[in-house]
Amino acid sequence: MAMTRSAKNSATRLFYALCSENTLISSLSSSSSSSPFAFLVLENGRKFSSASAAAKSKDQKEAWWKETMEKLRNIGISAHIDSGKTTLTERVLYYTGKIHEIHEVRGRDGVGAKMDSMDLEREKGITIQSAATYCTWKDYQVNIIDTPGHVDFTIEVERALRVLDGAILVLCSVGGVQSQSITVDRQMRRYEVPRVAFINKLDRMGADPWKVLNQARAKLRHHSAAVQVPIGLEDDFQGLIDLVQLKTYLFQGSSGEKVTITDVPADMEALVAEKRRELIETVSEVDDQLAEIFLSDEPISAEELDAAIRRATIANKFVPVFMGSAFKNKGVQPLLDGVLNYLPCPVEVGNYALDQTNNEEKVLLSGTPTGPLVALAFKLEEGRFGQLTYLRIYEGIIRKGDFILNVNSGKKIKIPRLVRMHSNEMEDIQEAHAGQIVAVFGVDCASGDTFTDGSVKYTMTSMNVPEPVMSLALQPVSKDSGGQFSKALNRFQREDPTFRVGLDAESGQTIISGMGELHLEVYVERIRREYKVDATVGKPRVNFRETVTKRAEFDYLHKKQSGGQGQYGRVCGYIEPLEPGSTTKFEFENMIIGQVIPSNFIPAIEKGFKEAANSGSLIGFPVENVRVVLTDGAAHAVDSSELAFKLASIYAFRQCYTAAKPVILEPVMLVELKAPTEFQGTVTGDLNKRKGVIVGNDQDGDDAVLTAYVPLNNMFGYSTSLRSMTQGKGEFTMEYKEHSPVSQDVQLQLVNAFKGTKAPE
Repeated sequence: MAMTRSAKNSATRLFYALCSENTLISSLSSSSSSSPFAFLVLENGRKFSSASAAAKSKDQKEAWWKETMEKLRNIGISAHIDSGKTTLTERVLYYTGKIHEIHEVRGRDGVGAKMDSMDLEREKGITIQSAATYCTWKDYQVNIIDTPGHVDFTIEVERALRVLDGAILVLCSVGGVQSQSITVDRQMRRYEVPRVAFINKLDRMGADPWKVLNQARAKLRHHSAAVQVPIGLEDDFQGLIDLVQLKTYLFQGSSGEKVTITDVPADMEALVAEKRRELIETVSEVDDQLAEIFLSDEPISAEELDAAIRRATIANKFVPVFMGSAFKNKGVQPLLDGVLNYLPCPVEVGNYALDQTNNEEKVLLSGTPTGPLVALAFKLEEGRFGQLTYLRIYEGIIRKGDFILNVNSGKKIKIPRLVRMHSNEMEDIQEAHAGQIVAVFGVDCASGDTFTDGSVKYTMTSMNVPEPVMSLALQPVSKDSGGQFSKALNRFQREDPTFRVGLDAESGQTIISGMGELHLEVYVERIRREYKVDATVGKPRVNFRETVTKRAEFDYLHKKQSGGQGQYGRVCGYIEPLEPGSTTKFEFENMIIGQVIPSNFIPAIEKGFKEAANSGSLIGFPVENVRVVLTDGAAHAVDSSELAFKLASIYAFRQCYTAAKPVILEPVMLVELKAPTEFQGTVTGDLNKRKGVIVGNDQDGDDAVLTAYVPLNNMFGYSTSLRSMTQGKGEFTMEYKEHSPVSQDVQLQLVNAFKGTKAPE
């Protein structure tokens, strides 16, 4: 309530009376925003002011957000295909009270897991899109992103890990460290994401968590140790013993929701002591504080060990290994405790932005709500209400109705709606602060754009987007569905940076490119389901070329008389191949001396030869690297015309083309391939079969790196072959190198195939 002038004056008089005579008082300017008691008092050289009150309120504010931030975890769940990521997320949501009944990924009830919201995901029993959700466990808010396991959807894992503070790497106790586990771990290293490992499926036949732990140390080079010991395995799997607290957890109730905590069974004390010592030794190798206690042979308390594991995990020097069976509802609650205890809160992770006003200098973000707003759009989705943009807020606060600046495009945008995601459901919120993952509607942007409040021009470093390795030709069955077809392709391109669409100028085909056959197959299926457009898929036409290899003479007379003005034109000369390394594809030279052909017809002759070179007679592809030299000719005073000379040139080219020994050129790709050394022989043999020429062979750690030139025509379906040859561990990139002549047998095949297609016409 505003204070009246008289009340202000009496308050001032009272304040003066209370002050001693040697006190200097100067009233601060009383603006509309200042308090009526905003005085600066200097008493015996000390300062008192409303600033102290402000500092107090600032401390309170800081205490508020500090507590909130410390009780926040952003985690991703990543693993190889079928390791149980989605099943684990389902259990986490159930135990935290976010969902009230459990559904299986391939359940008989046909409902499917909560995080697999797409029909295709439920049918195939795989995760295609990463899905975000949040839950509360012991007063902590946990934001979770469940990611796909297939290498084809690697961008989903890539962009989830880009914005997360920690991760759970799920490993199968039977399958162990598999190919995609290695890829996912590599992505976690790239973004320096601290992680805990969870060895799942201990109830399965052949489960061996200690074998998996050794594989993680050898193949993933993890500095890791178990923080739990299982009681029994396979059908006898009953519970877990915590090596830090030295307590036994038994899971009871229909869905394992009742956790009974007891002491360590007497028959397991020796094993527990041995494994706890191994855990302490492993952690003390990377944590100096624990090493001091360990070396002085003092007993190590649960609190000291807990703190050391947390420090080492956040510093990315140690990976604690948890165990359990998500499907049998055992071990999920202790894993959740492990996420709270060992994974970092948003303030404990160093996130850097690039300052666009200062030569892209790296700036460390405070990660607190008090700073200027910095948020990254890491995923786009076309929702029922328009484009849904997932944002990770790195600093500051974002409110509904705020104006924010897209630093990449320079556009100012108002936020009409702010939501928190729970798979495909959403909850409207008024504001969100640093450390949170939210989604906004109606914001036009691209994946990887940075938003600020306009006070700073920061951009977050972009994520690693792998190049597409496979292409298909795609066209709608019905001509009427062209609009919906292009709408679908535009949407998928915006959502997925690894999905590319191009148009082949020569064949007129729409070419879609992606990370593998499954990736493209899913998009073709989504076009059919979501846009009701049936499309046919085909192998894209390879862009061959033709060229000549020797000089050939031509002398052609085009003469036509059919009443009225006739057509007359004679051209003489030769065609020859251009010198190797020539910058031009076609050259025309006029070497006629005198006026046997009037100079105004020369451009028509050049045009005729160019037109003829657009389609060679071997397989109908353009002719390159050819020079046409005109040496002689003849013209008629009445019957010669531009058309006559143009036609004479076209027929002259075709007449001498066969004599110039034409060859077909095919696009050759530079293929760089990386696979574990054990598969080098198989991979090399396969490249030779594909008529590849290996030009480089290097070693990179345990991997062999091969460089080869391979014809594009032999590279279709290579991603699938490479995966099957290398157990999914091989990867390759491919780029155009040059067009080079095909072998004689391939030329014969192509010419016969071309004649076969021409015959019916």
